[in-house]
Amino acid sequence: MAGSSTRGVLFVHSSPRALCPHVEWATENVLGVRVSLDWIEQPVAPGMLRAELSWQGEPGTGARLASALRGWAHLRYEVTEEASRGTDGSRWSHTPELGIFHAATDVHGNVVVPEDRVRAALEHADDPVRMRTELSLALGQAWDDELETFRYAGAGAPVRWLHRVG
Repeated sequence: MAGSSTRGVLFVHSSPRALCPHVEWATENVLGVRVSLDWIEQPVAPGMLRAELSWQGEPGTGARLASALRGWAHLRYEVTEEASRGTDGSRWSHTPELGIFHAATDVHGNVVVPEDRVRAALEHADDPVRMRTELSLALGQAWDDELETFRYAGAGAPVRWLHRVG
């Protein structure tokens, strides 16, 4: 949508030191501005670093950030994008073991499960374990479980705003 703007946050929960410049370069390429993240030690994973960056850009920037970082060994990250005029909010979560998970989010950041996913889970109402597994997958529970300790370790970490110029 022309002229629309949104914002979000890139949370790099853990990155090997050698990968940090590549994360910055990939982020610069997507945002179109110079990026210099404030890397700090990740206490949950000794030898790994973490960083956060608030960004502003056009709708879809979050998807481009998540795609630019996808698949890198040992990299754990999340990207959020707030809802904007005509677009839903989103969250992308990535772990080396699980790969990437995407979900639409509401104004409070809660995952919104699409009707077809709920209906597919209900197809297994006669098997509560399977139904719970399907709903857990739709909510991204495995990603939340793996990332929660990394999120907690980052509580209180500094966040910098980066605005797209031009």
